[in-house]
Amino acid sequence: MKKLRLILGDQLNEQHSWFEKTDNDVTYIMAEMRQETDYVKHHIQKVVAFFLSMRSFQKELSDKGHRFIYLKINDTDNPQDLEEIIGKYTTSTGAEKFEYQLPDEYRLDEQLKVISENLPITTEAVDSEHFYTTRYELKNFYSGKKQYVMESFYRMMRKKHDIMMVNGQPDGGKWNFDHSNRKKWTGKPEIPPERDFQKDVNDVLKEIKTSGIKTIGNINANNFNWPTSRVDSLSVLNYFCKNLLIHFGDYQDALHSEQKFLFHSRLSFAMNSKMISPKEVIDKVLDYYYEHTGEIHISQVEGFVRQILGWREYMRGMYWTSMPSYASCNKLDNHNKLPDFYWTGDTKMNCLKQAITQSLDEAYAHHIQRLMITGNYALLTQVHPDEVDDWYLGIYIDAIQWVEITNTRGMSQFADAGLIATKPYVSSANYINKMGNYCSGCTYSHTKKLGKNACPFNALYWNFLDDKKEHFANNHRMNMMMSLLEKKNGKELADLKERAKEVIEHPERF
Repeated sequence: MKKLRLILGDQLNEQHSWFEKTDNDVTYIMAEMRQETDYVKHHIQKVVAFFLSMRSFQKELSDKGHRFIYLKINDTDNPQDLEEIIGKYTTSTGAEKFEYQLPDEYRLDEQLKVISENLPITTEAVDSEHFYTTRYELKNFYSGKKQYVMESFYRMMRKKHDIMMVNGQPDGGKWNFDHSNRKKWTGKPEIPPERDFQKDVNDVLKEIKTSGIKTIGNINANNFNWPTSRVDSLSVLNYFCKNLLIHFGDYQDALHSEQKFLFHSRLSFAMNSKMISPKEVIDKVLDYYYEHTGEIHISQVEGFVRQILGWREYMRGMYWTSMPSYASCNKLDNHNKLPDFYWTGDTKMNCLKQAITQSLDEAYAHHIQRLMITGNYALLTQVHPDEVDDWYLGIYIDAIQWVEITNTRGMSQFADAGLIATKPYVSSANYINKMGNYCSGCTYSHTKKLGKNACPFNALYWNFLDDKKEHFANNHRMNMMMSLLEKKNGKELADLKERAKEVIEHPERF
């Protein structure tokens, strides 16, 4: 039976069972599409990385004897639309069956269901064979429970997959070493240089420019440093284990103006495009740890494993539990616009300048930069979650909706009123100063609440708590902050709110 099999741009799993053997009756179809480049304005490095990774995947498997139709962005026979492509090539190949791997984005899942229903041939959807969990495993795990607490899911995953377990108990005697993972980096220990690929991407950049795709951000066309193949991805993983794992946990929350990557692995794009699997990553990290137990403390490893086995799988499960209604959550009723400086980095607030400029230059920021700098400011200034979603989905190389929207709308913006996060992740300048050196190079003083040189985060913080206090009335995790708010002097609170109003209405001044 002749088959046409679709592979999407984030389904680059060379280890999938589809590829265990070659079959001359099977044709694989891949396409670079304006449908995917244009639904949000993406970072130029993200578009480049996906195109190069897709092309590398197709070449690797073609070299092994698999039959491919590959449509580049400017090919004259590329319809640029998924439905047209599938219709055209099921006919031209004489396919009697259409197969696809289950997408990880709701919009594509719905589109492929409709396309399949309209095809005059048999269709079948199969698993992508990437995640530890199935789509609805998390939903079933929490059935009958009132809260979706990640920690309980994480512990279940550790037990089920026998990861860092000893005789049914967590290795090291604790499930979670999070309290050990909050150190401020002050210059020591020395941070090794990043894994350097030095790729020349001028050719693909010319193709993107010719196509008319609109992008954001910057790129060094002569030195592109992201993995764009399975071999690249494995080399990044090996580099992380040998050079960065030893201090990862300690400094995973740290902020520093001269160190963009610290000890982070930067494996998220490789995993989210499926060039490498979470199981491969965790197995490699644990193997390396157990071979070097005397050198590497368990807290470094557990913090890393928790991000992948716990948080990543949890976010994917929450996505499929909550979509499509999750995409319109705005429980705090925020409606402001995202300031223009999110696209330029042109602001006097140094923490925002650092995090945004880095994001524009690298298509990357680590989770604390995203959560407690750019996300914190957006929430405190009460920006509409749609605006925040679009920015995060576009600017980061690893941003695919299943992982972006749950982190943004849930963890960062509290737009789901606590489905994912038990309290809003907001802070004044004190936390930002505690975790890094951004405040030391800033126009504003992190210790001052009022006055021209007072950090805007301080007034914004108290204004937010006051504006949204009705939303937090029954949130016990907010009791302390609500109590402090109630004790605020009326004049001081009024002055703080006036200062916050100016920041919100005139962000260009700050």
